[in-house]
Amino acid sequence: MELLRLATAGSVDDGKSTLIGRLLFDSKAIFEDQLASVERASVQRGHEYTNLALLTDGLRAEREQGITIDVAYRYFATPRRKFIIADTPGHVQYTRNMVTGASTADVAVILVDARKGLLEQSRRHAFIATLLRIPHLVVAVNKMDLVDWDETCFRTIVDDFSAFSSSLLPVADVTFIPMSALQGDNVVDRSTRMPWYDGLPLLEHLETVHIAEDRNLVDMRFPVQYVVRPMSEAHHDYRGYAGQVAGGVLRAGDEVVVLPSGQRSTVAGIDTYDGPVEEAFTGMSVTVRLTDDVDISRGDMLVRADDEPSTSQDVEAVVCWMVDQPLRHGGRYAIKHTTRWARAMVADLIYRLDVNSLERDDAATELALNEIGRVRLRVTAPLMHDPYGVNRTTGSFILVDESTNVTAGAGMITSD
Repeated sequence: MELLRLATAGSVDDGKSTLIGRLLFDSKAIFEDQLASVERASVQRGHEYTNLALLTDGLRAEREQGITIDVAYRYFATPRRKFIIADTPGHVQYTRNMVTGASTADVAVILVDARKGLLEQSRRHAFIATLLRIPHLVVAVNKMDLVDWDETCFRTIVDDFSAFSSSLLPVADVTFIPMSALQGDNVVDRSTRMPWYDGLPLLEHLETVHIAEDRNLVDMRFPVQYVVRPMSEAHHDYRGYAGQVAGGVLRAGDEVVVLPSGQRSTVAGIDTYDGPVEEAFTGMSVTVRLTDDVDISRGDMLVRADDEPSTSQDVEAVVCWMVDQPLRHGGRYAIKHTTRWARAMVADLIYRLDVNSLERDDAATELALNEIGRVRLRVTAPLMHDPYGVNRTTGSFILVDESTNVTAGAGMITSD
């Protein structure tokens, strides 16, 4: 079955964890002992109902404070699709965690409290979702039960979000759904209390949203993760290159170029755990055999001969900063791009972006925790990259503080 990754987003107390709990509960994707544990915890906290948010708020601090701090991942499946859900924090202090959880999502579900309308953090998360090029957004107007299922309230939020989103990067698909996560209206089952809404409930929308064309199936990219060498006399002549296809389709017989060396060869075969295949497409983990014995190592990339990415030691990127120590001109970090590690220096901080007003501060001298800006990097080894809008894998990287081994920033390449 096709796998869909989704992330929740929105402000504090908009009901993200409750929504995921309701999805899991109504789709019968939780075990009896899990439900019993949540029921006991709900009683201990004095709730008169089963607090389904506790299904995802797993940390003790989260349960005590009633907020989400870290990203919680949950897995479930329906007859139509498999799902990985990232429940991301709503508090501004944990914006970096939201970036982490949403970075691989196909769909972002942005919750808005029907009583409060579009808040600053809702706008911030919507902007980050478009910055991360998540192709499908669902604006879930939650807590409709607290506004008496009022259509006018829903339409006002739709108009406000549409006006705000006009200033963001273009999104291919935006869907608005009125719901009550607490009571289950329009989450898994269609609500009878909002007859004026003729769209799909959330789960049905997630089961049917078309994501196959969101992947780049044109530009073949294969970063080499590991060189498979002969390990026994029976396989003395076997040599393959293992990794995950990051773009396009790779077929036996294709002529390929090895970057950054520029050597050429032809694909002799493609092996998987289940045996050889004729072709591999984006997301598949395979081992590639070539007809020639060429010098290839981890961090190199196989591409189609007539379709090469940019190869450069100077890149510009939008960076989300994730640590207390600010990013400044001249800062030095380890950089991980696809399977390649190198070192990078901040050559220039071009501007800092105000995620609330979307204005650029060209005079900024640093990026603090949770801030976003555009930087120019000088890298010690060439990166084989595409713009992030073309390929989210070859267009992204992380910066690591070598003194602490902590991920300091996440970057999206814009151009050379």
